Amino acid sequence: MTNRTRTDAILLLGFCGFLFFFGLGSFGLVGADEPRYAQIAREMLVRHDWITPVLNGQPWLEKPALYYWQAMISYSLFGVSDWAARVPSALDATLMVVAIYLFLRRFRPGSEIDGALMTASCAATIGFARAASTDMPLTAMFTLALLCWYAWHESGRRGYLAAFYAFAALGTLAKGPIAPFLAAVIVVAFAASQRNWRIVWRTLWLPGIVVYLAVALPWFVLVQLRNPEFARVFLWQHNLARFGSNLYHHSQPFWYYIPVMALSVMPWLLFGGLAKAEAARAAWASRGRASNPEDGWNIFLLLWLVLPVIFFSLSQSKLPGYILPAVPAVPLLLADYLRRHWQNQDRIPFWQAALHGLLAATPVFFALLVQYFLFHQNIAGRALLVASLITLILAVGVALTLSTRAGLRMFRFVTLIPVVIAVGAVLRIATPALDAKLSARPIAVDILHVQTAPLPLAVFHTTREQDYGLEFYLNHPVERYEQGQMPPGQHLLVSREDSQSEFQKYTAGRRVSHLGAIPAQHLEYFWVSAPGAAPAHAMPMP
Repeated sequence: MTNRTRTDAILLLGFCGFLFFFGLGSFGLVGADEPRYAQIAREMLVRHDWITPVLNGQPWLEKPALYYWQAMISYSLFGVSDWAARVPSALDATLMVVAIYLFLRRFRPGSEIDGALMTASCAATIGFARAASTDMPLTAMFTLALLCWYAWHESGRRGYLAAFYAFAALGTLAKGPIAPFLAAVIVVAFAASQRNWRIVWRTLWLPGIVVYLAVALPWFVLVQLRNPEFARVFLWQHNLARFGSNLYHHSQPFWYYIPVMALSVMPWLLFGGLAKAEAARAAWASRGRASNPEDGWNIFLLLWLVLPVIFFSLSQSKLPGYILPAVPAVPLLLADYLRRHWQNQDRIPFWQAALHGLLAATPVFFALLVQYFLFHQNIAGRALLVASLITLILAVGVALTLSTRAGLRMFRFVTLIPVVIAVGAVLRIATPALDAKLSARPIAVDILHVQTAPLPLAVFHTTREQDYGLEFYLNHPVERYEQGQMPPGQHLLVSREDSQSEFQKYTAGRRVSHLGAIPAQHLEYFWVSAPGAAPAHAMPMP
């Protein structure tokens, strides 16, 4: 191992370790997906069932099993916890970053550490690497598949093509047919751009197709045999119907992914845009003739970026994570852009350096003040002044550094400084507010403190995010008063704040005692007796 390789390895492991793993459990699972997927993996592990995803004892056939398998292994190694549920995404993100480094070192030497670290430090990469969800497993496998395909395209080595099919299959196991579909669309569009349809026919390699089927097909066959409704639920409801209708109430305007992508690639937005524009101009200039390898790579990256965004913009159901597979194309374009301009010894214009400095430093401002934004509080004057000064100093420092003759060589280093500060600020300052406002973990901790024996749990007018979170942290299903579900004996009730008069019709004939509240989430929790029963000794009363 050379000194440069050793240095690169230290940088990659250090940044991936900090950006993806450090403080992974500093705040609890948020949203509906994180606790739901984490609980499904736990129930599969308890049942020793690697085939059927199960939630509250019932099949949950919305997604394939790759994330659940990864989380089951994580639970087996580290125990069941929220941070263990997030480990698979962090590992997948690390795998993706390392694969980008290795690909660039082999096929675009000189840009490998830039491309890898810029991919790692994109806002979307950091966010989804810390989420217990299927988005990062899909993105990592999709990225590896496309890198392997292009490695085959340039080198002609069939081993890369076999790896392309294997990773496309793992992408299918991560989130379904979207992985091979988007890969096929990008390959066909690239062949059209090169006016060379032989690329498509050569890609349709029978041994590779066998590899794909051998990796992806067994689970789909087994889950269908055990659950005859799987094809209808998974393919129709959660793929076709999700795309063609607003079945799950995620409607957004057509242009929704433009700001989402802009935020996803922060802090590399400005120069990522410049790299995209330069690559698009070169692609336009080379139209009608075969592209050289350099232009071909940039055309491939443009298609990788644009086609998934267009496809999901046509969908009637839109969520930010849908376009995560397109995000790595931006830092890859930027890495090639920097390599070309560094070789030409170009200088960065001051307006570009100044604007990039401001964009790079702005996340630090919001990270320092995130608790005020979460609770919709007026920002304290001193906090606003400190955050503004730190942001201004960082912005000016980045701009002045980039304005020097060595600016391009320092580009990645000086931009990563605000990234590290922003992530550190979130982990050090904002996590208590994130936990209190967005996670069910504080509610579960309070409940565990007040009860001396496990009791059934019911909810009333809570959100589904809170319901799924309680089910994970308390490890048993919740019953919902509104749906006519009510434990027959004594139980705990979590309800929306000031709703006792509304749920009294459900608790008639029972004693109800207020136990506590979570003001940040506007929730209260109660002990409810069995019908006509006196308070049980199992529940201490206030």
